[in-house]
Amino acid sequence: MLWIKALHIVFIASWFAGLFYLPRIYVNLALETAPAARERLLLMARKLYRFMTMLAVPAVALGLWLMWMQYGGQEGGMRIPGWLHAKLVLVALVLGYHHACGSLLKKFERGVNTRSHVFYRWFNEAPVLLLLAIVLLVVVKPF
Repeated sequence: MLWIKALHIVFIASWFAGLFYLPRIYVNLALETAPAARERLLLMARKLYRFMTMLAVPAVALGLWLMWMQYGGQEGGMRIPGWLHAKLVLVALVLGYHHACGSLLKKFERGVNTRSHVFYRWFNEAPVLLLLAIVLLVVVKPF
């Protein structure tokens, strides 16, 4: 179980590195007007989004495996503690944020972005807050 937990943490950290960086690329895309620079930033964003998605899949799968190993073998079904319910809600929000990043990338690719660089600077803060809340729930287990 410790090997699975260690791999889960590595994949989560790697996935979140991408979630922290992709909106920074969007900040620059929202500011950039030179076509060559925009194409380079779009290429970076596409590659990063694809890589982030490949990291998210094992991160979520390993997390579900850990949850099943810890709480799934009990009679009467899974008895998931309250803090884990809250964490699962936050993980769903992280997955929604990941999807939103993909939707924003498509808008940049089509040239229909209407958001300013300021929006993307604020948008970039969401995964930090989500990660903070998830780590606090996992470590402190407040309920």
